[in-house]
Amino acid sequence: MNDTPAVPAVVNGADERRDYRPGYEIVAERILEFIAESRLVPGDRMPTENDLAQQLDTSRAVVREAVKILSALGRVRAHKGRGLFVADDEGMLITSRWGGFFRPVDLDHVLMLFEFRRVQEMAAARLAATRATPAELRAIEVAMQQCRHGYVHGDVDVFNQADDDFHAALAAASHNTFLGSAVRDARRLQRQSSAIGIHDSFNEGTAAAVEEHEAIYRAIRDGRPDEAAEATAVHLDRTLEDYRREIQRRLFG
Repeated sequence: MNDTPAVPAVVNGADERRDYRPGYEIVAERILEFIAESRLVPGDRMPTENDLAQQLDTSRAVVREAVKILSALGRVRAHKGRGLFVADDEGMLITSRWGGFFRPVDLDHVLMLFEFRRVQEMAAARLAATRATPAELRAIEVAMQQCRHGYVHGDVDVFNQADDDFHAALAAASHNTFLGSAVRDARRLQRQSSAIGIHDSFNEGTAAAVEEHEAIYRAIRDGRPDEAAEATAVHLDRTLEDYRREIQRRLFG
């Protein structure tokens, strides 16, 4: 193991794209192997970042970035002053399904995740337009307004939290437990990309996202299921383009 930042390779035979394997992603996989081999269970204390760095023959900085990814996955939890622990929350469930193979800077994986989200959230929006209660509509509206507030005031954390709240509220308004769970799980996977620095600041697409959220909300509020689904598709397609540009910028400069 070394601290080489990435291992480039051709993906699916396409010359225009390369697989990107950052050192911290590889170390994250090694930490998961360590958890399995050590038979650690949820709630167990893990070695410190320094100890992990020594055991995995890498630097503490790389381990720290790997821990960020695993925290976003829901596999480990860092408690200030107490150390690292194997996670014991619902994040463990989604990791067993999808998280073990998702690569947050692999363009093919991001494309597949957005395809998955598009199917889920279009269906959720269509159902929400016919099923949302007044309280659920208010929750969507408040999240939409908070997204706008975060953007106008330049507060990325407020915007990101409100963005999560918006999509969660939309899924809840579908009154379909399975859709709600799937939307939540896919959003958790997408946050891994944010954890490594993608979408950790505003970009040219943020203003569009604010308006797209409002279009989705208005269609749901007015009981227009087809328009709600279409507005959701527009939003996710545009968001995907943001991710595509950022990943390609990282790969090719």
